[in-house]
Amino acid sequence: MARLNLVLLLAVLASALYLVHTRYESRRLYVELEKAAAQSRKIEADKERLQVERRAQATPLRIEKLARDRLQMRTATPDITQYVTYKDAAVAQGGAQHE
Repeated sequence: MARLNLVLLLAVLASALYLVHTRYESRRLYVELEKAAAQSRKIEADKERLQVERRAQATPLRIEKLARDRLQMRTATPDITQYVTYKDAAVAQGGAQHE
């Protein structure tokens, strides 16, 4: 009978240790899950902020100012516009057909 009691005691102790270990792992994994969820929320907030910044950077007035300042571009006017005449187009097409 003493042996049976000893075996049952060892089984109870092993079961208790396994239960403690399982609880510990469960809590550890829950904490990791919460950290990952918090990081996901932070990334989403950063994404939203960056999209707002991108929209602010892409306004037509800002792009026009950058084109003038950095690229020295100017608005097209009839004075600087070069027109292609039909004769020029016909010569270009004829030359392309003979090649």
